Amino acid sequence: MNYIKIRFGGNFDHFEKNIDDIFRGMSPGFALSEHTWKPQMDIYETPEEIIVLGEIAGVSKEDLELEINRKAVKISGTRTEMSRMNNMTYRLAEIQYGKFERTLFLPAPIDTDKVNAAYLNGFLQIKLAKLPRDITCKIAISDG
Repeated sequence: MNYIKIRFGGNFDHFEKNIDDIFRGMSPGFALSEHTWKPQMDIYETPEEIIVLGEIAGVSKEDLELEINRKAVKISGTRTEMSRMNNMTYRLAEIQYGKFERTLFLPAPIDTDKVNAAYLNGFLQIKLAKLPRDITCKIAISDG
C-alpha cells in the first residue's frame, strides 16, 4: 500500500501573497514562464469531522504533498504535461499543467493526530477530525 506524504507544520504565515503573486494567477496560461494552476476544492463538515475534496486528475500520488496544522491545510503538487507530437496543431488547450498550491483555512480547529487522506480516480479526499469544543479544564487557585 502506498501512502500520501503528510507533513505537519505550525506556521503558515509565509503563505501571504504579494500583489505580483495575486495578479500572476490571472494571466493566460500560455503567457506564464512558470505554469501554475488552481485545482478545484470542496470543504464540508459533519459534527465530528471536516472533509476536503480536491479535483486533481492527472497528478501522480507521488507528486502530491500535504501540510496540516490545527487551522489550515496546504495541498501542493505538480501535474506533468503530456508529451506532444511534432505534427499536431492545437485547436483548444484548456488543461493546465505545472505546479499548484492551495492553502485552505478550516472552519474549526482539527486534531492533527487524526487525519486520513486517500487519492482515487483523480480526487484527493482528506478527513480531519475536529477538536472537541466542550472540553473544560479545572484550574487550581493558589494562595497569593
